[in-house]
Amino acid sequence: MRRPQDVVIRPVVSEKSMGLMEENKYTFIVDPKANKLEIKYAIQELFKVKVDKVYTLKVRGKKRRQGRFEGYQPDRKKAIVQLKAGDKIEIFEGL
Repeated sequence: MRRPQDVVIRPVVSEKSMGLMEENKYTFIVDPKANKLEIKYAIQELFKVKVDKVYTLKVRGKKRRQGRFEGYQPDRKKAIVQLKAGDKIEIFEGL
């Protein structure tokens, strides 16, 4: 199994993810090869909380242009993590 720091890349800070925080759900960008069990273990180890459910989705990269050159952003994987009642992740507090 991989290290938790290799599975969780960064948190997602957006208007939608802030709305999900009221439902005790937190959103992260994770390694595209990570499965739900690895994500659950990584969140529990990094933030010392109990994870109830993990929802994952793949986000396709958008097309971008720089002048006359076109390219794509890389694909990524998002995980929405629902915590047990009473648990909170402190990194999101105050946003």
